[in-house]
Parts: sequence; C-alpha cells; structure tokens
Amino acid sequence: MPDGLRFAFGTLTVLPVRVERWDRESGGRAMALAPVVGLVLGGLAAGLGALVCWRGGPLLGAVAAVAVLAGLTRGLHLDGLADVADGLGSGKPAEDALRIMKQSDIGPFGVLTLLLVMLAQIAALAGEFAVSPWRGAAAVLTAALAARCVLAWGCLRSVPAARPGGLGAMVAATVPWPAALGGSALVAFALAWISPWHPLALAVGLGCGWLLLRRCVRRFGGITGDVLGATAETAATGTLVALAFC
Repeated sequence: MPDGLRFAFGTLTVLPVRVERWDRESGGRAMALAPVVGLVLGGLAAGLGALVCWRGGPLLGAVAAVAVLAGLTRGLHLDGLADVADGLGSGKPAEDALRIMKQSDIGPFGVLTLLLVMLAQIAALAGEFAVSPWRGAAAVLTAALAARCVLAWGCLRSVPAARPGGLGAMVAATVPWPAALGGSALVAFALAWISPWHPLALAVGLGCGWLLLRRCVRRFGGITGDVLGATAETAATGTLVALAFC
C-alpha cells in the first residue's frame, strides 16, 4: 500500500513524492487508492474556494477551486480531455486518432471541449458557493473524489491498453472489480454524511465517466493516460452538474 500511495501521489499530483516502484502491481494499487488523492486535493481546493468565496464572492470562489485542482494536477486531466476530444472528433481510424492525441498541440475540438467543461464546472460551483461556502466546499470535495474513483473503473482487468508504453499501458487491466466497487462504495458512504444528494451526484459522475470510457475503448481499442484524464474530468463535471440540480 505505501508503494501504491507513492505511485498515486507521484503521478497524479505535483506534490513532491518520489515513486520508488514503477511497475504494474504498484500502478494497480495506485489506481485503486486514487480516491485518497482526491480527498487531499479536494480538501485543499475546497478550503481555498470557501475562503475566497467568503471574501470575494461565489464566482471567485468557484474559479479558485477549479484553478487549485488544475494546478495541483499539472493540468494533466484537462490536457487528456482536450487530446481525447481531438482524437474522437477527428473521425479517423484508431491508429491515426491515437497519433493525433500524442501531438503537443490542441485542435479545435479540444479547445471547445475544454472551454465548455471549465465553464460548466465554474458555473455549477458558483451556484453552490452562492448558497453557502460550506455547500460549495462540499461540492468541490465530491467532484474531486468522483474524478479519482473513476480511475479505478478505467483500469479494470477487462479494459486493455490502447497502445504499449506510457501510463495507460502501465495501469491498464490492473484493478479487480471488487477494489473499484469497494472504493466507490466507501466514498459514497462517507459522502452520505454530507447529504443524501452527494452519493447520488457521485453515481451520476461515475456514470458519465464510464460512458466516455466505453466510447474510448470501442474507438481506440483500449485506454491511454489521456483517456483516464478525460474520464476524470468528465466524472467531476457530471458530479457538479448533478449537484446543481439538487
């Protein structure tokens, strides 16, 4: 477990954690333990967002929370979302789409997707912070947890890698389904102490991430690191939108 936690924090955050084991066993443990990363990052973003909301208003609080999560992850999930949007939007065969996703530039599909997703996250969070800083902070935490819970589902043993090499190949097909289900159930149980709506929003977010995952597996033949990042952002956005309607 310590190796898995170091792998998780070392690859999913900018925190100065040295990864001592880089193998599939540690990678699988890292993806199963990813909700711990969500708890830490979500707690930091929620705290800062609530503080900024208290002094500067709900919109600034929402922007601050989204910015903290992006900064603490090096923007990797957002980059993955843009790359996957370009790959899916290209309409080309899997090999060509994967090549497009590896390019360093961002195409029009990626730009539009990033813009809409970030606007949706900020708008949903601004509405939650407008009710109270506490409600906004709870929404941030729930979204951060959903984004990391879905990583385990993306690395189920039934989900292959789309190509050799990279983070996707390292963690693909490494997580048994009881570990993914148990992690999500534990998070849902903890969120139920906030309100009954938060586990429901978590389920909605995970469902959105799962739909994108299945689309990517059919389209690309498996997962990549970009696909995992895209499912994380999709799960977070789905969770926040669900909470906005609660």
